[in-house]
Amino acid sequence: MADRQPARGTRNDDRDKAYGASRGRSRLTAAEVGRYGLEQIAELTGKETEGISGVNPSDDGWIVTMDVVEDRRIPSTSDVLATYEAELDADGELISYRRLRRYARGRGDDGSS
Repeated sequence: MADRQPARGTRNDDRDKAYGASRGRSRLTAAEVGRYGLEQIAELTGKETEGISGVNPSDDGWIVTMDVVEDRRIPSTSDVLATYEAELDADGELISYRRLRRYARGRGDDGSS
């Protein structure tokens, strides 16, 4: 029986190439974790991610806060956005996520969560 080689082209292989993990770096940077969070939330929700508003280390990984376009409208200032919080493990894999709030793009932040 021939030895089997691991499958190539997996998401982690692509991630290693894109973000340099294959060069021996074992710790993820906040920027890498933020990108991973955006990718995974976009994939799960099917919504366009707008940007990252926070990346914080946690006991077991990272908490990434991001804004997502929930509903496109015309004019774009009336788009409905949402703030999501994603928990990622130390390797950048999604553990959980939740939507914190929804708001209109044209409305300023009133300071409440």
